[in-house]
Amino acid sequence: MYLKRLTALALATCCIASVTPAIADTVTAPQGLDQSATLLLTDLPVFAPAASLAQSIIPDAASLAAPKPADVAVADTNTDADDDDDSLVAAATDKLAGHVDGHAREALMSFAMKLRDIRYRRGGRAPSTGFDCSGFVRYVFMHSIGLDLPTNSASQFLAGLKVKRNEMKTGDLVFFRTRGKAISHVGIYIDNGQFIHSPSAGKTVRVDSLNEAYWSKHFVGAKRPEGIAKI
Repeated sequence: MYLKRLTALALATCCIASVTPAIADTVTAPQGLDQSATLLLTDLPVFAPAASLAQSIIPDAASLAAPKPADVAVADTNTDADDDDDSLVAAATDKLAGHVDGHAREALMSFAMKLRDIRYRRGGRAPSTGFDCSGFVRYVFMHSIGLDLPTNSASQFLAGLKVKRNEMKTGDLVFFRTRGKAISHVGIYIDNGQFIHSPSAGKTVRVDSLNEAYWSKHFVGAKRPEGIAKI
């Protein structure tokens, strides 16, 4: 009887071995069996699905290193778009620069003429307070074409480029010595010998002529701000 049971156990073991795939790990025989049964069971393989699953989901190094074709295509497309944007910005900038250069002097003079009749005020820098001569000139250049000039007539004279009287253009600065030998007054040249300025206390921004006796006597010369030198 005991031999029959042992034979049946051996047959069952063979069936299990034929169904289960061969994997390295083995099981430990349970206690209570004799030596023959133990020998049969020690060679039984253990089925370990977790190890196979882990192997199936770990990507190899080659798949991680190589970029996908779709990613490369997207990167190339974005680069082309950036290049197009840069070209559009550059074209718009060139167009704007050409417009400003072509009309800067006209824009400057148009703005200056709108400030006529604003009263003179020593040290004045704005329409709300009034202007002195250099404050008027500086305000016009800054707010019409965005050019920042020095703060007084003497420094404006030093910063400009010398212009002959017969070569003066709209927007050039005209300078005078009304007190001693130092530059003490400035205006903006219009055309045909006329200029606009903020003269003195008790007066307002107005247009005068370089041919008038007073201004002709005190006229020093004309200077062209570097910001409009090529216009």
